Amino acid sequence: MKTIISCQNISKRFKEGKLDVEVLRGISLDIHAGEKIAIVGSSGSGKSTLLHILGGLDLPSDGKVQILDQDIANLSDTQRGVLRNKSLGFIYQFHHLLPEFTALENVAMPLLIGGAKVSDATNKASEILDKVGLGKRLNHKPGQLSGGERQRAAIARALVTRPQAVLADEPTGNLDHKTAMHIFDLMQSLNQEMQTAFVIVTHDMQLAEKMDKIYNLVYGNFIENS
Repeated sequence: MKTIISCQNISKRFKEGKLDVEVLRGISLDIHAGEKIAIVGSSGSGKSTLLHILGGLDLPSDGKVQILDQDIANLSDTQRGVLRNKSLGFIYQFHHLLPEFTALENVAMPLLIGGAKVSDATNKASEILDKVGLGKRLNHKPGQLSGGERQRAAIARALVTRPQAVLADEPTGNLDHKTAMHIFDLMQSLNQEMQTAFVIVTHDMQLAEKMDKIYNLVYGNFIENS
């Protein structure tokens, strides 16, 4: 099975004044095509830090991270940005949609940043918005959408480039339980249809238990639950 992200023995330390705080300690993890992985842990356990390192948004203090066999430490900031744009999608607890743009414009943006023609970007954005049930809301701005619809638009934006992996940080944490389950079911169907790997950081054990594997992050390292 194709390995999308591989990290070997990564650690992350932060300096706070005279304190040297080790948040992650020697973590190794491989993420393969189509896999669904949950990372759970108490607040402040380093889950978001790990997700940022897996996505090349931050570099580890020690260890090695490869995205599609490329060691991200050997890439410039620009090269890392290009790799992220083409290969990875990101979803956050808060949708981070730009309020002045429509759903269609927000979702087309990663393609436009990657150099796609406006017509191609618009067609692909429209297609993925239709897949997430927002085909009739293309021209609505975020303020005109419900919380669940905004998160669907954020998922569409993460998937519009057809990334090989999506990294999601508490993607349902801001939603009521019923909407959260709808959003998860949507991610599950897109995972099966597109063979996109999903790595989800969550406090929601009901959501985590629907994944292929659960890693519990404790004191900077994790225990695989299943």
